[in-house]
Amino acid sequence: MTYLTTDELSELIKYDPRTIRERLKDSVLLEGVHYIRPFGGRKILYIWEKIEKDMAEAPSIHALLSGIQ
Repeated sequence: MTYLTTDELSELIKYDPRTIRERLKDSVLLEGVHYIRPFGGRKILYIWEKIEKDMAEAPSIHALLSGIQ
């Protein structure tokens, strides 16, 4: 597994670190699935393989909108 800090993840997915911390963490990125807190501490490490897999499998906005019509 590849563990990333918020800044490292930010570089890979092209989102601002603040957006990751304030908008994606705990809504899209879930503790125990997409990130861990090693040794019960405050530091967060994101699991790249899980994030990459879920990004590729997430439905597109077009697919979601076509299901509404």
